[in-house]
Amino acid sequence: MIRKGNTNDIDAIIALTKACATDMIADGIYQWNKHYPNKAAFINDVERNELYVLEINKTIIGSIVISNYKDEDYIPIKWLTTDKGNLYIHRLAVHPLYQKKGHAQQLMNFAERYAKTHNYISIRLDTFSQNKRNQKFYELRGYKRLGAIYFPKQSKFPFYCYELVL
Repeated sequence: MIRKGNTNDIDAIIALTKACATDMIADGIYQWNKHYPNKAAFINDVERNELYVLEINKTIIGSIVISNYKDEDYIPIKWLTTDKGNLYIHRLAVHPLYQKKGHAQQLMNFAERYAKTHNYISIRLDTFSQNKRNQKFYELRGYKRLGAIYFPKQSKFPFYCYELVL
């Protein structure tokens, strides 16, 4: 079941994202670290009603942020659509014990249905340039890679920006 996240979920989500970070680091992917994602980001997500969680048997196994706010980091990107009517996906995570079972697809299907239902024209996101699995995941869903941005507190490597026109 996918539902809105709330402040009571944040500790479970932090544990989930730490497990994801540990798993990625074991694979040589230094995408998430002690700086990101963090509790303050998730508190902000809840306050803006943008956090969703995926539960199985009352256990949070995944999360996603669905936002209509364009971060300043995205300004340099030449997007496929105008900056009006876009959704942004952030912090998609599925606990490593539940990965490769279609849960990330379920969260993205939810986000894409949400976008279409609310008449958004596109969905935008970024993913780490060293995370080939995520790039393939988004590209197979029809997202187009457009450019790169940097988050120095996370990595010296770029993050690739993607957009799906609905």
